Amino acid sequence: MNYILFDGNVRDQLLPFTFTRPVADIRVGILTIREKWEHLLGFTTTTVTEDYLSEKYPFLELEKNILINASFLPSENLVNIIKGLEENQAVFFDDEPIAFYTTEGQEVDFENFDIIQYKHNDVLRIEHTWDIFSKNGEAIKRDFEMLTEGRKSQAIPKGVWTKNPENIFIEEGAKIEFCTLNASEGPIYIGKDAEIMEGSLVRGPFVLCEHSTLKMGAKIYSNTTIGPHCKVGGEVNNSVIFGYSNKGHDGFLGNSVLGEWCNLGADTNTSNLKNNYAEVRLWDYETEGFARTGLQFCGLMMGDHSKCGINTMFNTGTVVGVSANIFGSGFPRNYVPSFSWGGSGGFTTYKTDKAFEVAKVVMDRRNIEFSEMDANILEHIFEETTNGRKI
Repeated sequence: MNYILFDGNVRDQLLPFTFTRPVADIRVGILTIREKWEHLLGFTTTTVTEDYLSEKYPFLELEKNILINASFLPSENLVNIIKGLEENQAVFFDDEPIAFYTTEGQEVDFENFDIIQYKHNDVLRIEHTWDIFSKNGEAIKRDFEMLTEGRKSQAIPKGVWTKNPENIFIEEGAKIEFCTLNASEGPIYIGKDAEIMEGSLVRGPFVLCEHSTLKMGAKIYSNTTIGPHCKVGGEVNNSVIFGYSNKGHDGFLGNSVLGEWCNLGADTNTSNLKNNYAEVRLWDYETEGFARTGLQFCGLMMGDHSKCGINTMFNTGTVVGVSANIFGSGFPRNYVPSFSWGGSGGFTTYKTDKAFEVAKVVMDRRNIEFSEMDANILEHIFEETTNGRKI
C-alpha cells in the first residue's frame, strides 16, 4: 500500500512553520509527524503539499493509495483502522477526514464513500501554531512509549541525580555530566550523541534529540523538546525547537516554537504572559490580523532562518516570519514579516542575496548544503510575503 500525507485545511493556521515545510514535517513530541506515521505504519510516505514545496517534498501516486491528514497524530488504534481501509472507505473525526482510500486518478467525492467515524478518545491534532507547544507534553509521552517499548536504556552515569529513573531513556553515545533529571511528572528522552552539561536542571516531560547540547547550568521545565543539532542554554519552559537552531546563552524562552536554523542572541527574553493576564492574540496570516488563542501563556513563534541579536526582548505573543533579522533596543512589534531587517525603530527588507549568504554559511557549519531547492523555496516565500512587509 502507498501512504500519502496531505496538509489538510490547517496549513495557513500553522504559518510561519508551513512556509518552509509540509504539515507532516512539523516536530512535536520527540519525532516529526511524518516520522510518527512512518514508524507505526511500517512504510515510508510521500506528500501532497504546496506546489513550490513539492520538489523537496515529492508526491508519489500508485495504483492503490491511502491519503492521511497530517494534522492528526497517529495512535495504534487509528493506524489499525487505516491499514484496514478498502476502496471507497474513509475515516472521519466529526466532519474532518483523517484518511481515505483512493485508486490512481480517482476523483474523490466523500458523498460516495463509506464513512467510518473515529470514536476513540485518543485524538491529538495540530491545528494552530500554539498547539505545537501546548500539546507537546502529551506528544512526548506517546512518542516515548512508542520508541522505548522493549528496549533498554543506556546506564545513567554516576553523579547524575535522578527522580523516577525508570522514566528516563538514554540513547547510545549520549553524554550526561553532574546534572539533575526529574522524571516524576513525565518521561525524559536523551537522543543519540546528545550532551547534557554539568549543572543542568531538567524536569520531564523533556526531549533532547540527537547531536544536541544542553549547556552548563541550563534550567529546563516540563513539556519541552529540543530537536536535533541544537545548542540550548538559559531557562526554557514548555517550548519546541525544531532542529539546527541555537539558544546558546542565558535568557528565557517560554511557551514558544522555533523553526530550523534560528539563533537567539545572548540574553534574549520572551514574555509569555501579558501584564494584565489577558488572553494572548497571535498574528493570523490568513486574515492579516491578530487572532484569539484562548491561552494565557504564549510566547514566540519564529520561522526558519530567523535570527535576533543580543538582549532582544520579545513581547507576549510575537510571530516572526522566515529569514528575519531582529536587533537593537526596545521591543520589536508583535508581528515581524518574513525577510524583515531591523527592530523597534522600524524594519527594512532583508534582501534575498544577503539572506542566502547567511543561510549558506550557517548550514555549511553543519555540513549541510544550502541547495537550489532551498533557495527556490525561500525565493517563493519572499515574493509571497511582499505585501506583508508593508503592514
